[in-house]
Amino acid sequence: MAEHTVELPTWLERGLADLFPALAPATSAGADPDADNCLALRLQEAERQGRPLRIKLGIDPTGTDIHLGHAILFRKLRAFQDAGHTAVLILGDFTARIGDPTGKSATRVQLSAEAVEANAATYLSQLGQGQPAERSLLDFHTPGRLEVRRNGEWLADLDLPAAIDLLATSTVGQMLAKDDFSRRYGSGTPISLHEFLYPLLQGYDSVAIQADLELGGTDQKFNVAMGRDLQRHFGQRPQFGLLLPILPGLDGVQKMSKSLGNTVGLDEDPLSMYAKLEKLPDALVGDYLTLLTDLDPAALGAGGRERQQAMALAITAQRHGLAAAEQAQRDAAALVAGAEAAQVPEASLAAVSFPATAFYLLRALGLCASSSEARRQIQGGGVRLDGEKLTDPNQTFAAPDDLAGRVLQLGRKTFRRLVPG
Repeated sequence: MAEHTVELPTWLERGLADLFPALAPATSAGADPDADNCLALRLQEAERQGRPLRIKLGIDPTGTDIHLGHAILFRKLRAFQDAGHTAVLILGDFTARIGDPTGKSATRVQLSAEAVEANAATYLSQLGQGQPAERSLLDFHTPGRLEVRRNGEWLADLDLPAAIDLLATSTVGQMLAKDDFSRRYGSGTPISLHEFLYPLLQGYDSVAIQADLELGGTDQKFNVAMGRDLQRHFGQRPQFGLLLPILPGLDGVQKMSKSLGNTVGLDEDPLSMYAKLEKLPDALVGDYLTLLTDLDPAALGAGGRERQQAMALAITAQRHGLAAAEQAQRDAAALVAGAEAAQVPEASLAAVSFPATAFYLLRALGLCASSSEARRQIQGGGVRLDGEKLTDPNQTFAAPDDLAGRVLQLGRKTFRRLVPG
């Protein structure tokens, strides 16, 4: 039997949670694995042929913010770009209007086309479009390394016969095997018929762009496998599925999610980003190092403050540059030192009339000279409450208990711990 090198490159294996097919068995006894069943051989084949692989990553623009949990997939996509392959970033402008049912216990609210497109613009900006190359999460600059596609290009024109043909490739039993559908069906929670379409449409994206490999989180295996099935159905070479872990949030318990308030956003300022990461539970530092940096976790030891700081500095530097990250590290240390020496200065809520809007609160506490200045500070992103950015000047706090004990931050240097009176 001929011998083949079937090892994957180190950059590809890093952080890998699942690959399918893996180093698949031979198609017949004594035969060698082939490039349809062994990703290492597919990579070798592509190199011999002088063609880049087409690496698919689909995202539905259902919100406005990208956080570090999302960045894991984009970093791996960038690694494929840097290895000379073509990243095909699919913005699900069509599928976002249905909503991915993965992880949901109820039917998602359908978005308007206008809302989806506005969200897509913010996603691209955060990924690096129009930004300096050294700060971009994806390579928007090297010709041939990135295709940005919207799946409305092909899905919006599917006629009824084509949709029926697509539906005929799967069964109700297969759909109910998906964990989320199974739980909802078992509990009597309604499942709308259009939700069954989502995995099929997402899978059809792989057919439309002729993907060689699709990236996804471990919760996306059903959808990625659907893409392989549909490629076979349409006579294409099936893609590989490469899955990465779901990043735990800052609480160390649940996955990183904005709704849970345990995120680090890509658009956060350097000090906030660094300060949050520096306080990460020690048990998670190894995962963050592996999935979000190029540092060698083994070289940094098993634990300790220096390991946390190295991780926080590296991640912050990727987004804001080394100089800004180092300044954030110094600022965070100064803040901690000040808090230990004299605590954060207190501000009494006794003179504040409730219910109180955010802009009024800043003026009433004497942190801003006028309501207009307070509005500008909030709208400019310079105000935080317990590290979370306040974005709405009219956000209302009903009573002192909503604020007591919390730290209000204005800019980088002004901190006040709010006390009842």
